[in-house]
Amino acid sequence: MTSNPEVSPAEDLGIMTGNVVRFSQLKSRAVPLMFIDSIIPGHQRHNYAIIGDTASENDAYAPFITTPHGFQIGMVRARQGNGPAYHTHDYIESFLPLRGRWRFYWGEHEDRVDGETILEEFDYITLPPRLWRGFEAVDEGESWIFAVLEKHEVFGGKDPYWAPEVIRKAREYGFEADERGKMIKPGNFAELERQMRGQFGDE
Repeated sequence: MTSNPEVSPAEDLGIMTGNVVRFSQLKSRAVPLMFIDSIIPGHQRHNYAIIGDTASENDAYAPFITTPHGFQIGMVRARQGNGPAYHTHDYIESFLPLRGRWRFYWGEHEDRVDGETILEEFDYITLPPRLWRGFEAVDEGESWIFAVLEKHEVFGGKDPYWAPEVIRKAREYGFEADERGKMIKPGNFAELERQMRGQFGDE
């Protein structure tokens, strides 16, 4: 006999309802155009808001867990050579690769990269506020990465801050963000979103 309480074979979340996220459900809740760079070749990906807004510029983000937390959790799914473009935040964010290797690069200025590293699966990196950064999946196939962000206010100002070249390229596809950091969507947004949603072939 153990000291552990008896476990019922039938799942009954009870008071934990709304606090458990199943990966099988997560994959169907992708935000394929969460940011203005998400449409740019080389930066196309699926973002997932698990807790909080995870810096979303798209107001259609829908976090799985809605109870207040002192931090935010997200995930990113991308194919080789894709990931967030050069940007920065006013708060800390950190990452842990779950599948595949990821290249991170950073710099103190919006137009210059000062360093880079390759993260293996389950390595960890934390990025300080106002350091410019970008990252991309290295391996063939699809890769996943887990993100933790400091708590912050959504649509309270520009967030992320994008390098000027990223803003220019996003505008070519009709994407911009207003002064609150909220995405201004092009007229064909619904069609673009449909295309991006199907990039992994499982939706």
